[in-house]
Amino acid sequence: MGFLLQPRELRKWHAPLSYCAMAMAVLAGVSLMGLVVDERTLLGQGVWLKPLKFALSFGLYAITLAWMIGQAGRWRRTLWWLGTVAVGGFIAPEITAITFQAARGVHSHFNFTTGLDETVFMIMGGAAYLGWLLTFGMGVLLVVQRRVDRAMAWAIPLGLVISLAGMSVGYLMTAPTPDQARELAGGLDLATIGAHSVGAPDGGAGMPVTGWEQDSGDLRVAHFVGLHALQVLPLVAIGLRMLARRFAVLAGSATRTALVITAAFGYAGLTALVLWQARRGQALVHPDALTLGAAAGLVALVSACAVVVLAVSAPRRTGLRDVPVRPAATLAGR
Repeated sequence: MGFLLQPRELRKWHAPLSYCAMAMAVLAGVSLMGLVVDERTLLGQGVWLKPLKFALSFGLYAITLAWMIGQAGRWRRTLWWLGTVAVGGFIAPEITAITFQAARGVHSHFNFTTGLDETVFMIMGGAAYLGWLLTFGMGVLLVVQRRVDRAMAWAIPLGLVISLAGMSVGYLMTAPTPDQARELAGGLDLATIGAHSVGAPDGGAGMPVTGWEQDSGDLRVAHFVGLHALQVLPLVAIGLRMLARRFAVLAGSATRTALVITAAFGYAGLTALVLWQARRGQALVHPDALTLGAAAGLVALVSACAVVVLAVSAPRRTGLRDVPVRPAATLAGR
């Protein structure tokens, strides 16, 4: 994986997204400091916890796309502009709104208390929709790249699809809860419309660091898990490529590709599982027998698929490894 950090390769990365990732790292540090020195809380959590989490998430999103765009061989100019618009039209407005509301000590999401709060939330919603469309557009152009490494050729589109599904979970949170829908139907003006919790009001006991609900379902779990398939699956492909140097059974690109597809299936299943659990009003840390049974079944199925792939690959080993791939060709063939 060292080639990813070589100066020649770093210069190819998408500059605006790279600088955005650096800015998110700085914001994460500032937010962490805010958690220490600012005693204000919202729903039992420090006001700076949300900017911290979003800065880390946006930073990962930005640096991943910066790398992917930098390795593209086709549509580079279009991808550059899409990535730049993603910084200015998606990441910057949303993180600015979240940080602005945190500094004011009020909620950024689902907040309709005042005209200003509603405007801020609408800006965030528009940025999120734009971000989904831009990610989809960049994903399509990244998928059509020529690639030498077949495992990465599957990791990128599968990671993008699952990531877009994870982003879409966010839209479920903006819908009124049943109680809110009844109050709206009765003509009431509500200060809060939407929620991330299912089965209880937002603001229950939260897990350390993540702040996810401990006593009710929380849609943020599936949102987080699905969103970061964009990083996880390409890393799986890179990891398998590195392990192939030591384990002959992984030398064949077909074997690594099958394992990436298996990992994608398992990751998609995990995202669906935690979404299903949350929609049933069940906290991540308190799974019932049905959830545990489904999780065990998913683990067993994924493990069995991986074992079959390795077992089928071993007898066909020829002793020949793939032709070494030039560093810059990991994503884009020349």
